[in-house]
Formats: sequence, structure tokens, C-alpha cells
Amino acid sequence: MSRRIFISYHHKDQMKAKGFNLLKWNKNVDIDFVGRHLLDPVNSTNRRYIQGKVLERLAGTSVTIVIVGKDTYKSHWVKWEIEQSLEKGNGILAIKLDDSYSLPINSQVGGALDEAGAEIIGWDPHSFNDAIERAAIGTGRIKSIKATVHTGITCSK
Repeated sequence: MSRRIFISYHHKDQMKAKGFNLLKWNKNVDIDFVGRHLLDPVNSTNRRYIQGKVLERLAGTSVTIVIVGKDTYKSHWVKWEIEQSLEKGNGILAIKLDDSYSLPINSQVGGALDEAGAEIIGWDPHSFNDAIERAAIGTGRIKSIKATVHTGITCSK
């Protein structure tokens, strides 16, 4: 099943995000998705306009892929895109461009990914399709867990 995904990234990783989007045409990688993204910068400095464009691209998606580079943890936009993705019910998957990159939990993006219950994986294109599917399926589970925590209802196995 081809998932519609939104690709979130720090502007310094634009070319790598474009590379991720191109994987769907690589015959050596089993990955199937329809990318919704802003891989080309919005020609505006108006925050509301940019937010509107992001929300347009998020519409109709079920998973948000966060491309994690060296400076992603500092990004206000990536954090906001994660929050908006969660609000609309998307599953979240983070893909690290390099295993040495860390996402401090006390950072904006690290905290948002933790709050989302996002899986964080390394760059292995052959594992992306399964991870995207896990993110899509996990969305409902995360919502149920959060609702349980917020209402104080306990579950038994």
C-alpha cells in the first residue's frame, strides 16, 4: 500500500531530503510512498503564509518522516511540523542521516519526537517501507495510550 507521507527537515538538509524523496524511483529499494513536502523553499518570509503552505502539504498524509541531520534538533519549524502532524493524526518516523547525530530530549525536536512516541531509525533505505508502515499503524496505539494517561484509566493485559 502506498502511503502519503509528509517530509519534514531542517533547511540545511534540503538536498538529503530531496534524495530521500527520490528513493521511490530507485529499483533497488523496496519503498512505495507518495511524497508531500516543501522540498523547494516557499518564496516568502510571512510566517502565516509559510504555515499555510505546510498545512496544505500535510493534508491527506498519514505519516510524517522527519529527516534528522546534525542541526535538526534546533529547528522551530520541524518541531511545529511534528506538532501539526500529530494534531492531524499522522504517525511520526524519524530517520537519522548519520548514526552519530543525536536528538537531545530537552531539545525542541527531540522533545517533540519523544512526545509523539516516534521511532528513530538509521539510514537504511531497505528498512524504510516497514518503518513507514509501523508509524502509520502505531498512530492509533499512541493516541490510545495518551488518552489512557490523560483520563487516568488503566489497562490490563
